[in-house]
Amino acid sequence: MHERERHRIILSAIQEKPVITVQDIAELTEASEATIRRDIASLHVQGKLRRVRGGAEAVHPPQLGNLAARPFRVSESVNIDKKRAISRAAVDLCEEGDSIIINGGTTTFQMVHFMSARRLQVMTNSFAIAEHLVKHSKCTVSVPGGAIYRDQSLILSPFDNDAIRNFYARRIFIGAQGISALGVMESDALVIQSEQKLMRQAEELIVMVDSSKFAKRSSLILCSLDNVSTIITDDKIPDEAAAMVTDAGIKLITVKPMASAEKEDTTSVA
Repeated sequence: MHERERHRIILSAIQEKPVITVQDIAELTEASEATIRRDIASLHVQGKLRRVRGGAEAVHPPQLGNLAARPFRVSESVNIDKKRAISRAAVDLCEEGDSIIINGGTTTFQMVHFMSARRLQVMTNSFAIAEHLVKHSKCTVSVPGGAIYRDQSLILSPFDNDAIRNFYARRIFIGAQGISALGVMESDALVIQSEQKLMRQAEELIVMVDSSKFAKRSSLILCSLDNVSTIITDDKIPDEAAAMVTDAGIKLITVKPMASAEKEDTTSVA
């Protein structure tokens, strides 16, 4: 990843929480901790952040009341080759005219690039997905009522009387913060509440995650593995994680990451 891109991610990440560690940034950027320390030192000299022991903090701390979920712009370019391949496989599951739900996230967002020629009926709580499909596809697009959370590009509401309950979908596609034997994990209670409302309107739950998510954990569980029909991930999934998925009776689709959206991916089904 180019230095300029790393700096953009670091500056976005410190708006998510008051202090972010070198280890957190290294995970986000897939760069070494030594490289991240140099980046922090450079941004500190430029006055764009403050260097602290073990990490960095914002010059102007973020306001309280934001979602715990990571900002869209922070995660958008992380593992992008894997996300594109996973998303292409997800769109391949859709048939012309299908009604589907797409939950907001940077992995699910990549689906829009493979939907331009499709005619699907789409419900999404992602402002970014809705905007892109309206401009660049033939899909019919619906969004629920609620407030727009700019950082995550999500439309969320704590109330039940919105458009979600009137929409039926054959499948719902979601991302996740982590997956374990306990289930699918998320990081924010309001996000979970929204996802669970969407999930109730679909026959099948498709989870789209890159292989790193099988090593990650969160304090909140969205649903158990019993609710999941299919998981789409990349071919770097650990053997024990693959066994966990198949032992749970879940269909596992693995894809080979591609370098660009135009490059053909190789998909296998277990």
